[in-house]
Amino acid sequence: MKVLLIGSGGREHALAWKIARSPLLEKLYIAPGNAGTAMEGENISLAVDDFNALAAFILERQIDLLVVGPEQPLADGLRDDLESRPGLESLMIIGPGKAGARLESSKDFAKAFMHTHGIPCAASRSFTRAQLPEGLAWLAQNKGPYVLKADGLAAGKGVIITSDLEEAQETLRAMLQDAMFGDASNTVVIEEFLQGIELSVFVLTDGKDYLLLPEAKDYKRIGEGDTGQNTGGMGSVSPVPFADKSFLGKVESRIIKPTLAGLQQESIPYKGFIFFGLMNVGGDPFVIEYNVRMGDPETQSVIPRIESDLLPLLAAAARGELGHQSLRISPDYCCSVILASGGYPEAYEKDKLVTGLRETGDVLVFHAGTRLDEEKKIRSSGGRVLSLTAMGPHLDDALSAVYEASCQVHFDQRYFRRDIGKDLR
Repeated sequence: MKVLLIGSGGREHALAWKIARSPLLEKLYIAPGNAGTAMEGENISLAVDDFNALAAFILERQIDLLVVGPEQPLADGLRDDLESRPGLESLMIIGPGKAGARLESSKDFAKAFMHTHGIPCAASRSFTRAQLPEGLAWLAQNKGPYVLKADGLAAGKGVIITSDLEEAQETLRAMLQDAMFGDASNTVVIEEFLQGIELSVFVLTDGKDYLLLPEAKDYKRIGEGDTGQNTGGMGSVSPVPFADKSFLGKVESRIIKPTLAGLQQESIPYKGFIFFGLMNVGGDPFVIEYNVRMGDPETQSVIPRIESDLLPLLAAAARGELGHQSLRISPDYCCSVILASGGYPEAYEKDKLVTGLRETGDVLVFHAGTRLDEEKKIRSSGGRVLSLTAMGPHLDDALSAVYEASCQVHFDQRYFRRDIGKDLR
């Protein structure tokens, strides 16, 4: 099977690492990839938003399966575009069309979808720029903490939580009036603050049937103790100790099955991953958000726990034949720690030489923001540079291994949180 994987982050390296180990794989291409994915397949210099170039490449190389890693090309309608082109009728695609991608690309749409289909979530109201005075008044009439979400895609950073009314109102002005998140904050969703513990649950679905993947907990804040600014994610752990059989049973019956039923009722075809961002509130799950792809850095902790060959499962989902498939999952813990550039998530320097990767032993190194220079040396090219991942029979085993390895890898102004997973002990 010839596979094209789209994306360039740690999530894509983890997927490439897993797909590359399938005996069914004939050739793996990654567009555009990074220094790590180049070790799993062939990187192709194609932009994820250049649909014409991607279609031409798929036709030329006779690609059988397309796996879309990031959310933006899905929101932009990549699937719809490819499905409309002559010669690509037999292409299998993992990732929804534009209609399904609205679960992530519009918080307002997702909220309406959840309310329509009885899926538990926080109460909310949406406001546009024209409704700014109404939004400011609504904040003043309610007690904090206040949760403000940009309606559109904002690279995982479009959520502001504050207990201060004045700060909440200033944030609303900045989002609606000053385009704090660009077009993503043309509409702002203000929702009830849910007190609980977050976790992420993932499924692979063909729109009818699904496979429940390992759950994970990620750590969004830049500072230890969950302080400071939101980032794309600074680490993750799987499994999540409080997500026992009873809790996950509630997730399936109250959230996953109603979501798939809702998609069918609204005639929205869906073949790919669904990421359920959840809050455990007193033992009951509530949806915080949907994503229409795997998470990053959760993928780096989820994928290594999957013992089954992933490639035939992806193909079955793309063909609408997932009903008779099953999944083997390791009981071991898997922990990932992000090594980030100094200054991230604000301004940071790139092109730092990365050393020590050969000193990490059995720990997996998934590249995120890296490139190869002219001398084939690895240099930083992003805010999140590497994701180090370790497994072990106990949480402490995995954490010890990943932190020991993290101390062996160096680049100028390297930064990582030292408390990933410690709240789960």
